[in-house]
Amino acid sequence: MNTTCSRPPWARWLATALLAASASPAALAAFTITTVHDSGNPARPQYVIDTDAGLVFKVRAWDNGASTTSAGDISSMVYQGVEYADPARGTQLNSGADWLYTGVGAVAVKAELVNADGSVVPAATTNGGVVTGNAFIRVTLTVNSTKGGVLTHYYLVKKGESNIHMGTHFTEQPDVHGLVRFIARVPIAKLPNGGPANAAGGLITYGGESYWAEDLRGTSGAIEASDVFGFAAGDARYGQSRSKHYANRRLKDWEFLGGTGPGVGIWFWRDNNEGGSSGPFYRSLLQQITSTHNELTYMVNYGEAQTEPFRLNVLNTYTMIFNGGAAPTARPDTSWYGQMGLVGYVPPMGRGAVTVAGLTGRVAGVPYTVGFANAQAQYWVDADPVDGHFTATGMLPGNYTMTVYKGELAVQTVPVTVTANASYALSPVAITADPEATPAIWRIGRWDGTPQEFINGDQLTFMHPGDVRMASWKPAPFVIGQSNAATQWPAYQWKDHNPNLQVRFVLKRGQNTQPLRLRLGITADYNSARPIVTVNSWSSAIPPAPPKVSRNLTVGTYRGFNRTYTFDIPASQLVVGTNVLTLNVASGTAGTNFLSPALSFDAIDLIPAN
Repeated sequence: MNTTCSRPPWARWLATALLAASASPAALAAFTITTVHDSGNPARPQYVIDTDAGLVFKVRAWDNGASTTSAGDISSMVYQGVEYADPARGTQLNSGADWLYTGVGAVAVKAELVNADGSVVPAATTNGGVVTGNAFIRVTLTVNSTKGGVLTHYYLVKKGESNIHMGTHFTEQPDVHGLVRFIARVPIAKLPNGGPANAAGGLITYGGESYWAEDLRGTSGAIEASDVFGFAAGDARYGQSRSKHYANRRLKDWEFLGGTGPGVGIWFWRDNNEGGSSGPFYRSLLQQITSTHNELTYMVNYGEAQTEPFRLNVLNTYTMIFNGGAAPTARPDTSWYGQMGLVGYVPPMGRGAVTVAGLTGRVAGVPYTVGFANAQAQYWVDADPVDGHFTATGMLPGNYTMTVYKGELAVQTVPVTVTANASYALSPVAITADPEATPAIWRIGRWDGTPQEFINGDQLTFMHPGDVRMASWKPAPFVIGQSNAATQWPAYQWKDHNPNLQVRFVLKRGQNTQPLRLRLGITADYNSARPIVTVNSWSSAIPPAPPKVSRNLTVGTYRGFNRTYTFDIPASQLVVGTNVLTLNVASGTAGTNFLSPALSFDAIDLIPAN
C-alpha cells in the first residue's frame, strides 16, 4: 500500500542533501519518489527516485533554459553511494529537451508510482514530500513541437532493480540534430574503461595492441572534421586514428554497450530497434571516451549514412543497467511494461510472426539474413545455415517487404503480411536475384554486399583510411588469373587519392567477337560518386549522379545503398590477348584526398552481354 510519509519536510530535505553529496543510497532506504525544490523554489522541482536496489537517481523537472542541464534530464545517479552523473552536463535525451525541435512549444515532467493493481499515485508537490510504493515508478517527459509533433520519453523503474528502463516515442522526428539519442556522460575517473570485446564499442585487439577505438585519451587533435583524432609525433601511436565513430558495430551483431570502473559497470541494453532506420547492417557511433568523460550513447535513430526514412510513432525501449562491473548476459525483464500505460506500447498478443520453411539457391559458406521493413517498423532474423529456414517473431501487424540478404546484398524480395497473434507461413523461397549465379569470364571479389575481402577490408570500421596501419590504397594493376583480391584490389576508391585503378585480362579468340558486360557492384558512395571506365581505347558514358549523402567511408561504415553499374563494351573495342580496363570516379563535387568523391566496392565481373 502506498503512503505519504509523515516524516517532517526538513528531515527529508536533509536526506536528499546528503544524497546529492554522494551519501549512501540507504539514506532513503525504500522504493520512493522524493520531491525536492532547488533553492527552496517550488517552480524548480526535482524528483529523487530510490530503486531500493542501491541506485538512487534524480530527474530535473524544471527548465533552466540551458541545453547542458534541461528539464527531463537525469541530474544525479548515485549507485552504491557513488555519484556517476556530471552535475554540469545532464544525462539526457539528445542535448536536452529544448534542443529536440527547432520550435519547442512546451516541456512537461511528471513522476508517478504505479502499483501492481494499476493504480497511480503522483509524486508529492511539497518540498521534501515522499511517496512510497511496492511495484513500479514512471517518470514522463513530454515535449511539444510548435509544428504539432509530440515526443514522449519515459524513465521506468521496477522495485528492487538497479536499472533505469527508458522508452522514447515521437510523432515528429527531432530536427535540431537530425537524430534521437540518449547520452550519459560519466566522469572518467568513475568509469575509465570501455566494454569487453563482445560489446559494441568493445575492446579491439589488432597488431598485438588492445584498445578501444573510441578512446581519445592521449590524442593531440582532430585529423578530420572535429571528430576523428590522431596522435602527436613522438607518440608510439603516431599515425593511428581514434573516433567515436569507430565504436560502431552492425545492429544485428550487438545487444549492449558500456564501460566499467572501480566496483561498477554501467551499460545500455538495446531493444529490437523496430523503430530505427536503415536495417540490420547499419553502423552508428555509440561511445566516446575522453580525458574528462566516458560518453555512453544509445542511438534510437541517426541521420549519418542513413538508407531508410526515419520511422515515427513507435515506442523505442532500452535499459541503463548499473552493476558491480560484469558485462550483462541477459536482456532485462520487460514483461511488466504492459502495466505502465506507455504511449505506443504493443503487447506480445498484439504482434505476429513470419515463418519460412527454407531458402533455395543459397551459396554454401555465406551467411544469410532476412529483413522485414515498411514505413512503420523494421526487423531481421538469421536464416538457418543448413536449409535456410527461419521464424521472425514479435512483429507489429502490417504489410512488409521481406528481403533475403546474402551477406549484406539483397538477393530476393517477397511481400508478406503480419497479423496480430498469428504466423504467416511460406514454403521454401527461391533466391533468383543473386548476381553470382551468372557465370563470369572473370570476377574480382564476391557478390555479398561488403568490401571486406579487399585491401584493408578487415580494418574499415575501426580506423580512418589514412591510418598508418592501413595498407596502400594504390596497388599495382590487377592481373586476372594472377592477382589476389585481398592484397591487390582496394576496398575503396577516391577520385583524388587512388584514381586509375587498372585490371588486365586476356581474351581468347571468339571471346572478343561478342559484346561483353562489365558489372560493378558498389556498397556506398560519397559526394555523388559513380564509376566510369575505359577498356582499351573505348570509354563509357558517365552514369547519372546518385543523391548526395553524409560522410560514410571515413567514419567507419561502408554500408550505404547497394548499386550495380553495368557497362556494355562493344566487341569492336576488344582484342584477342591482353585488354586493359581502367576505373575512375566521376563526380561534379569537389573534395581532396579521403574526403574526395569515393566508392566502396562489392564485386567486379565481366559477363557476356546477352
